[in-house]
Amino acid sequence: MKSTLLFLAALTLSAPAQDKPSPCAIPGNNNDFLSIQTIRLWPGDAPQSHGKACTDIPTLTLFAPQPGHENGSAVIVFPGGAYTHLAGNVEGRQVADWFTARGFRAFILTYRLSSDGYILPIPLLDARRAIQTVRAQASAYSINPNHIVVIGFSAGGHLAALSGTQFTPGDPTAPDPIDRVSSRPDFLVLGYPWIGAISSDTSHLSYCKLFNLMDRCEALRLDYSPDLFVTKDTPRTFWYHTFDDETVPIEQGLRFYQALLKAGVPVEAHLFATGPHGNGLGRGDAALDQWPNLLETWLRAQGLMTADKHPPQN
Repeated sequence: MKSTLLFLAALTLSAPAQDKPSPCAIPGNNNDFLSIQTIRLWPGDAPQSHGKACTDIPTLTLFAPQPGHENGSAVIVFPGGAYTHLAGNVEGRQVADWFTARGFRAFILTYRLSSDGYILPIPLLDARRAIQTVRAQASAYSINPNHIVVIGFSAGGHLAALSGTQFTPGDPTAPDPIDRVSSRPDFLVLGYPWIGAISSDTSHLSYCKLFNLMDRCEALRLDYSPDLFVTKDTPRTFWYHTFDDETVPIEQGLRFYQALLKAGVPVEAHLFATGPHGNGLGRGDAALDQWPNLLETWLRAQGLMTADKHPPQN
């Protein structure tokens, strides 16, 4: 009963009432006057696709910064939603707009969902391809291929952390130029990340319980728990969480933080006393709502806010 209540709470908090699950982003649906465009990650069917519905087609939605204010950096946004839906407003569009207002070219990833039968690692395949797509087309997007930030919230934070710990180096001999480049993000930003998603402990939100995978849970945990794969090559990270998050306990983020420290990866952490899960850019709390300002300071320190600067080497 408790796990069911937590699941319902996660759905409610990650997707506010005005943000009911919406239709998929449709590739080729270009809103040029808004500088918004949606593209497919693969020209044909995505790997291990179950069909041709929009839920089977992972996409990137592109947001351009104001002309003349570009800083040469890119951000890819991974919305959360417990792998059952995407919180595309509070953890997607609002975040992309925040970054474009600061000169970033922003991309929102619509990844395939486990509720549609796409169990891990399928969402990770989409995440890797998204990063490779942005890097391979850096010249077309007028960005530095080494200035790619990935930001994820909740389940999107789990996926972002996986992309930073289980990246592929790229195959220089691949016929597809996108496959030739690395899928490693240059920087990670994690908001209340669901690091311990893969767990047989149902006292908190459990991926295995949600998708009836308890018999495979231990194998999945060993394969897709980001804290188990941190190395010195994991991107430098910004992390924030709230102490009273009842959906994703703060201890989960602490495991990732401690793994980064052990590996010698630069990490900045901001822990707030109170605030709900799914808070996005803020919910009117005097303390918690400062986290985007702290993020902006961190991004500036990495050299990402000014086009002619270079970020510290990872």
